[in-house]
Amino acid sequence: MIIENTLEAPLLEFITEERKKCLSAREWKFRLAGFGYGIKEDNGRSFVVQLRNGSDLGTLPTDLH
Repeated sequence: MIIENTLEAPLLEFITEERKKCLSAREWKFRLAGFGYGIKEDNGRSFVVQLRNGSDLGTLPTDLH
């Protein structure tokens, strides 16, 4: 079970900027994976995780899904 928490401001800013560069959510997720991050979806919410160890870094705002 993932506990909902907010992303740290620098990480949220990075993820938001990467999303602006992409034409699709698929491309965005691919780019994030190149930096070691992933998006995990659970019960209609999306979470940023570290691919290296699977740790939850925080909940994505709904406007970034």
